[in-house]
Amino acid sequence: MEKKLKLLTYGCQMNVADSERMAGLLKKIGYTLTDDVQNADLILINTCCVRSTAEEKVFGQIGRFKSLKREKPNLILGVTGCMAQKEGENLIKRAPHVDFVLGTGQSGEIARVVQNLEFERKKFVDTSNVNGEIPHEAFPLRGGKISTFVPIMYGCDNFCTYCIVPHVRGRERSRPTEEILAEVEQSVAEGFKDITLLGQNVNSYACGTFAELLREVDKISGVERLRFMTSHPKDLSDELIAAISGGKHICEHIHLPVQHGSDKILQKMNRGYTVEKYLGLVKKIRAEIPNLSLTTDLIVGFPGESDEDFAETLDFLREVKFDAAFTFIYSKRSGTPAATFKNQIEDEIKHERLNKLMKIQNAISLEKNSAMIGSVVEVLVEGASKTDEKIFTGRTRSNKLILFEHGGENAGDLVDVKISQAQTWLLKGKILTK
Repeated sequence: MEKKLKLLTYGCQMNVADSERMAGLLKKIGYTLTDDVQNADLILINTCCVRSTAEEKVFGQIGRFKSLKREKPNLILGVTGCMAQKEGENLIKRAPHVDFVLGTGQSGEIARVVQNLEFERKKFVDTSNVNGEIPHEAFPLRGGKISTFVPIMYGCDNFCTYCIVPHVRGRERSRPTEEILAEVEQSVAEGFKDITLLGQNVNSYACGTFAELLREVDKISGVERLRFMTSHPKDLSDELIAAISGGKHICEHIHLPVQHGSDKILQKMNRGYTVEKYLGLVKKIRAEIPNLSLTTDLIVGFPGESDEDFAETLDFLREVKFDAAFTFIYSKRSGTPAATFKNQIEDEIKHERLNKLMKIQNAISLEKNSAMIGSVVEVLVEGASKTDEKIFTGRTRSNKLILFEHGGENAGDLVDVKISQAQTWLLKGKILTK
């Protein structure tokens, strides 16, 4: 009998990739995806714990399933991912209606755990083996139609003082090159054209250099767009810059998280570079890849951040002029050194600083996008807009979101669009007929 899986994924692209792998393993034991939670035989919540707001959302979601569990006693409810790794048995103590908790190192065991629960309903928790081997076989049940993620490594060795990731995902482990190439080929055979290679820090890929891997993937027939994330500034090499510049399908976009614009705070964060070094790297990248789109992450309200430190970040932002920045309020994470630092910043000040930062960055993003009006860009069509079926969306090689009136295009087509309007987060244009 066909069994239904409702899958909820919180957090980063790596969590999305993990969910697709778990869904693939569950498919092999008879589960198919459903959007209807009322129809589910198994509800799987893949979690994030990078910020406290992510954890609050997950606990809220778990709580909402309590009444459904009473109505359907045979329903299996499981929690996986980073929050599961962090909380372990505490999750079941707080939410006794949860049937199992699997940490990040045990996601490959999902099918075995679920099968056991089908026959014997007994609470199960396993957060061991966080530094364990990566499963060699991958059977991802991929979402989407055009774009997909291919993990190249797991874990992180950087131990930034604010970050929980090394504690819940373990140390860096790289997948063999041949496995990655085989998965990319598999993705292309399934119809995917836009491939993103994933890692907490792809620049420290250890089975050869990341630049070598990028060049090998670039050779695979059927790959139209090749992207990657995330790059740590301290490890971005000249070889990688040259690979992007000389690549055929490697996109002209780098997400390069800086996190702060003050050397004092960067040192307290354990980021391993200075503002001057980061600026020099940006200058080098833009000289080699003139049409590059550069995005970043920024944190406000880190412990000890003074008005002067924050002012330095605003000056830094004006100097670099990122195409976009993902901005966050510092969130204290238990188990990280920064959680014990003195001079924690008041929430009101954090929010004031975030608003100031976003106002400046939004103006810069609009300025950068407005400069593209009148230009013609190549767009990979993704499909109809969520709000208007007559409007289609797509992305440029530089990862700009484009909206245009639908003609006869299909998802996966490459089309030329002339930009006519610019907004902070997107561009609008008209397709040029060939």
